[in-house]
Amino acid sequence: MPTHLTHLKLSHFRSHKRVEMTTDARPVALYGANGAGKTNILEAVSLMSPGRGLRRASAEEMTRRPEALGWKITAMLEADTRAREIESLSEQGSARQVRIDGKPASQIALGKFARVLWLIPSMDRLWIEGADGRRRFLDRMTLSFFPDHAQAVLDYEKAMRERNRLLKDQVRDAHWYSALEVQMARAGAVIHANRQAALARIAEAQADTETAFPVSELDLTATEGEMPAGEAELRAALAESRFRDLATGRAMVGPHRAELHAVFAAKGVPARDCSTGEQKALLISLILANARALARDIGSPPILLLDEVAAHLDAARRAALYDEICALGAQAWMTGTGPELFADLGARAQRFEVSETGGASSIATG
Repeated sequence: MPTHLTHLKLSHFRSHKRVEMTTDARPVALYGANGAGKTNILEAVSLMSPGRGLRRASAEEMTRRPEALGWKITAMLEADTRAREIESLSEQGSARQVRIDGKPASQIALGKFARVLWLIPSMDRLWIEGADGRRRFLDRMTLSFFPDHAQAVLDYEKAMRERNRLLKDQVRDAHWYSALEVQMARAGAVIHANRQAALARIAEAQADTETAFPVSELDLTATEGEMPAGEAELRAALAESRFRDLATGRAMVGPHRAELHAVFAAKGVPARDCSTGEQKALLISLILANARALARDIGSPPILLLDEVAAHLDAARRAALYDEICALGAQAWMTGTGPELFADLGARAQRFEVSETGGASSIATG
């Protein structure tokens, strides 16, 4: 049985004052007018995994207005033949808290139970905007394979912030930097190795599967100069870069400077130069490849969140996407403005209509 949610309850989350849904392992089609609250449901599901969710919002931003009482999401997750209750909550704008089976837990712990991948409209410009977004996209893929990747990223960023503070204060004593650079090098080497291993899994999943979506070739390089891969190499590069870093006030080498490149394999064209439709298809292909690779690794596909994906595909490719999702066996939560967008799914999916009345969203079985 694939990993899936069987029950979802939202309290004072975004536009939802109180909503409950009971689901099975089939794909979930959510339809309704724009602004009805469909994406808010996907965001709630995304908080079953580590991080800030698909909108990268703060806990305070997710609370329902005007009450601002705080919010709570409760979900029953079926994974590894076990049912777990996962709670994600914030009290009056405080930092997000997580409980697993009633016990306090870290966000990182969620990655050991639920693997969640998403594709949202704001990602459509991934290949033509800044490198930061592509690094986050890569790290989400990497985290799906290596739940401890989140801790390595946290450790690296914490040490880098402290080192950057020294740089901005123009501290020149090498002893202040050495310990921080050791921490950055140790965590940075893990980050780089995890990313490369994730890209290898994605490449394998794309090569071994016939799909209606185009295959991309992925490559990880440095924004400028060389990419130190090993711990010793990165530590030496950080020490050598101190003088330049003092001038800029920040670290100029390390995994935070990595750049993810993609090429439309069949055409040999960089993703940034592809048409809008081709860029979207490449993204969908990568999400599906990520899901297939995870299914091989852990024996179960991840939960997929696909916001407004149907509206950007022609009828043939939309039907192909649904066929691939069902063949994979993933519980894919998908949104669209009308039920006709999901007609090709037939009985293979469960449907819910999302509406908004009087400033509150509601859900009914479609």
